[in-house]
Amino acid sequence: MTAEGGRMLGVARRILRRTDLAEEALQEALVLVWRKAHQFDESRGNARGWLYTILRNRCLTMLRNEDREVPVAPEDLDTPPDDVMLETAFDRLGHASDLRRCLERLDGESRRAILATYVLGYSHGEIAGRLDAPLGSVKSRVRRGLMKLRECLS
Repeated sequence: MTAEGGRMLGVARRILRRTDLAEEALQEALVLVWRKAHQFDESRGNARGWLYTILRNRCLTMLRNEDREVPVAPEDLDTPPDDVMLETAFDRLGHASDLRRCLERLDGESRRAILATYVLGYSHGEIAGRLDAPLGSVKSRVRRGLMKLRECLS
């Protein structure tokens, strides 16, 4: 098991993009393997595949879990609020910029979601938590907004 631990941690890091969550996912996956070892069926595949399937499922569950984000009061942060950072980034675009012109055509929520994705590097789940919106709605806004931007810029 320890021989696979490093590789499993690497897989979890690639899926979750955060070391702390990857370590937590690996720990939970190994506990599940320990508890469910009696369910392993060699006729359905090898043990390594079974281990990585459990890890992958654990990682995907963590990604879907919206309650992973810890709310922090804006006054406790050293950085400016997201709205200020997004407005600053938008204002830095030249007034004659095609990108600015196309972004102005989008509705406010789609523009915020796209800017939060590309300027702040937020995942769809993080944006949904910050906008207090359903995850599916945020994904749709980003997808439709990007399609409109593509049309506008071409």
